Amino acid sequence: METNTEPRTGSGHQDPVPAPLPGTPAPTVPPAPRALATEAVHAGRDDLAGLGLHAAPIDLSTTYPSYDTRGEAARIDAFAADGTLDDGPPVYARLANPTVARFETALARLEGTESAVAFASGMAALTAVLLVRGAAGLRHVVAVRPLYGCSDHLLTAGLLGSEVTWVDPAGIADAIRPDTGLVLVESPANPTLAELDLRAVAHACGTVPLLADNTFATPVLQRPVESGARLVLHSATKYLGGHGDVLGGVVACDEEFARQLRQVRFATGGVLHPLAGYLLLRGLSTLPVRVRAASANAAELARRLAADPRVRRVHYPRLGGAMVAFEVEGDPHAVTAGVRLITPAVSLGSVDTLIQHPASISHRVVDPADRRSSGVSDKLLRLSAGLEDVEDLWQDLDHALGVSAAPPAPAAGRTAAVNSPA
Repeated sequence: METNTEPRTGSGHQDPVPAPLPGTPAPTVPPAPRALATEAVHAGRDDLAGLGLHAAPIDLSTTYPSYDTRGEAARIDAFAADGTLDDGPPVYARLANPTVARFETALARLEGTESAVAFASGMAALTAVLLVRGAAGLRHVVAVRPLYGCSDHLLTAGLLGSEVTWVDPAGIADAIRPDTGLVLVESPANPTLAELDLRAVAHACGTVPLLADNTFATPVLQRPVESGARLVLHSATKYLGGHGDVLGGVVACDEEFARQLRQVRFATGGVLHPLAGYLLLRGLSTLPVRVRAASANAAELARRLAADPRVRRVHYPRLGGAMVAFEVEGDPHAVTAGVRLITPAVSLGSVDTLIQHPASISHRVVDPADRRSSGVSDKLLRLSAGLEDVEDLWQDLDHALGVSAAPPAPAAGRTAAVNSPA
């Protein structure tokens, strides 16, 4: 009989669980560690049977009744002092929400961290991290390109008063200054799928926190905290939600940093809506199955693209995953215009396959010279493999590549010139 030898999640500690809904029993702390597939299904839901429920409830309240105003004042004072949230009933939706807390608990379990803090989007999550470090007077960031285009823009434009030094991985240690508050990397990177040795990067950071964007890999393929990262960022809109119908972001981290993030979230209002929290929690339950199935499609498409003369270069990470990037010999815009089954759209991680041209959309806000120097050529296309049959996907790509490679149609009344053999 086969046994499940999947790596276990958690570190043996008892993680925080969602705050109970008013008038309900306290949730049961789950045993640890458990396999990733088990956590994906059960984390954040361990108390449901005791509540007489099967599906997680959605709490849409924006405010909550409170007859003990002295007690509420003490709780708010504690939160203002150090970001502490107790297990008492909720106060106001911008402070905390029970449905969102379930998603945060589940994601923390999957990433192997003490806590997680959810936000309205991945960019809101990154903004909160930068504000936390900036508030401590640590406004300098060391970052490695490529990053997601909007992350790059947020740092380069200095919109939050931050200053960034862009380096190769080997230059991280030398770039760190007394006011460096963060080292930011993404591996596999968006959109080139370049991979970093996260353990070596974390070592180079010294005492400066390393933030690793794990959106492409998800905790199914890697857990950056095991390599020394203190902070793990996700655009939850992508694989965590998995169906292209929810916007969100989350930072998995230790509880000390989480308390600071909650304070920033309360002050800035970048909260995740409860319905989004519910959808993200539901998305996590199928995350391992979806990532592995989509990864199998991506690996096969990468193999076929690498053998196709119409394709100049294929980028597919050693780690695996559901993302493929490739540079075409012909017109990349003709490929995105030529697909019929595949959806030409930004974003990624959905059950359906998406393709986009980074230089036109996701990385358009990055300076063209910086874009090209980090490997984002004008010929590059980024494909997020979905769950369709791989033969159908290849048939569609094959057709679109044919359109891309075809010579332009001759003008009316004229014939195309043909070169004679030398």
